[in-house]
Amino acid sequence: THPMKHSLAIGFICFCFAIGASALRAQPAGPDPRNAPMPAPRDVKLADERLRDSCIWPDPATQTYYLVSAGRRGPNGRRTVVQYTSKDLETWNGPRVIFEIPENFWTQRGIWAPELHDYKGKFYLFLTFDSDQKFPEQWRNWLPRVKRGSQILVADSPTGPFQPFANHSTLPEDMMTLDGTLWIEDGVPYMVFCHEWVQIKDGTVECVRLKDDLSATDGEPFRLFNGSDAGWSKKSDQYGCHVTDGPYLYRTKTGKLIMLWSSGGATGYTTGLAYSDSGKLAGPWKQQAEPVFAADGGHPMLFHRFDGQLMMILHQPNKVPDERARIFEMEDTGDSVRIKK
Repeated sequence: THPMKHSLAIGFICFCFAIGASALRAQPAGPDPRNAPMPAPRDVKLADERLRDSCIWPDPATQTYYLVSAGRRGPNGRRTVVQYTSKDLETWNGPRVIFEIPENFWTQRGIWAPELHDYKGKFYLFLTFDSDQKFPEQWRNWLPRVKRGSQILVADSPTGPFQPFANHSTLPEDMMTLDGTLWIEDGVPYMVFCHEWVQIKDGTVECVRLKDDLSATDGEPFRLFNGSDAGWSKKSDQYGCHVTDGPYLYRTKTGKLIMLWSSGGATGYTTGLAYSDSGKLAGPWKQQAEPVFAADGGHPMLFHRFDGQLMMILHQPNKVPDERARIFEMEDTGDSVRIKK
């Protein structure tokens, strides 16, 4: 979520900033900072790196944390996913390119919100590709409705190189989708993702079963909830829409199934929490009244530090080009999670 739309004009940025994640993908006036040369790998602090929609995968075997994020243009001049590594979550070494959009790929425009997962001995990048390919139907006084889709890439190592299974999005190509994440339930893999508000006005979080090797979907997507279901989610005045961004699932210490996700709130980009009444992915899903983080930050994900401490990473602020990755210690209350005071 997870970017606001790369094609938005600067006048729309302020609106997007107010309503949430999709605003992230807007560009500032002037040169696009993502077109600057890729720096050589070096030791950095997260406060010094522009990072949005980042994910951390901890490798207990090597006691190494891997952070992935969308990067600048790579050696061949195309968009990339980059990786940083750390032993302590303080000093990071990178960036290193682990994926660059191939020549003749279905889109050359942009990459959003990569996530790194390990599953059955292989490593997977879940990411979103943006494009300029418009759907036949366009709405008057609305943003371009284009092919935008979550896609799964595979590699034998967490450092890549990652390869797409196909030259099209993993999710249905007629849906504008973004911010896919992996969830395993009863041994079955699912992708949980967002159906873009640009296409449907009231954004949704949905899920779809995947084939066992994660190469494709296995069935039709189904809706879990709408952005408007959360009382804290602010409907935009201009478009009357609710954003959904960056879902991430977690089972608490008491077995409760929860989901962090982001939208626009009263104070900017906001991270909220939903929980499944049944404890299963199918729900029904209810929204926690109070957000987890409301200070213009979002697209969260959770991981465990090597000492067992639950952690959350999100980006704040949601303003191009000031986004920075922020890491918090979290408390698992059994019913919910919250930032430690």
